[in-house]
Amino acid sequence: MGRDRTTVIGSRTGLMGLFDRIRYKELYRQAFGLLLIAVCAAFAEAGHERVIWGFALAAFGQLFRIFAAGTIFKNKRLASTGAYALVRHPLYFGNLLILAGFCIASANLWVIAVVVAFFVIWYPAAIRYEDAKLERLFGEDWRAWSQGTWAIVPNRFNLSKITDTQWSAHQSMIRNGELWITIYLVACAVWLWFRAHG
Repeated sequence: MGRDRTTVIGSRTGLMGLFDRIRYKELYRQAFGLLLIAVCAAFAEAGHERVIWGFALAAFGQLFRIFAAGTIFKNKRLASTGAYALVRHPLYFGNLLILAGFCIASANLWVIAVVVAFFVIWYPAAIRYEDAKLERLFGEDWRAWSQGTWAIVPNRFNLSKITDTQWSAHQSMIRNGELWITIYLVACAVWLWFRAHG
């Protein structure tokens, strides 16, 4: 089993300990990721066709997040169908697609470098923490489901398991906040569009 959050955070002090506390807090990770979307918009280079392709990828990523968020009841029951039949962390996969899409639309190499650094610094640690927590909560059920299922990149496709799930719009859009994230993404997309065509 991987190290849990308290073990990792407690292992370092000073500046690195503070960095660990920030890195392992979901709120900071989400806030920084959303901030990077605005950065992509603010520093977008002029262009047209790539913006459309980028927005299409980001839209797919957000639709995937909406689908995943409607089947998860955090820490209460193990989600293994729907989007969770594809990857262990579908919300992270959605984030990857959204940020990649906005990076393509922005076409700013400095912004792309910052986004890549964000993923390298934040997501491996988040995956280790989440996997350890889920294994602790769900034990053998989690181990059986996670075996052969990659963390954030799909490595298999089982249509019956993807469609055999109960999806709740209220759970996704309201309780898990996807409505507000969608509104924010649309606002940033409009901003980026005008920046790229200004």
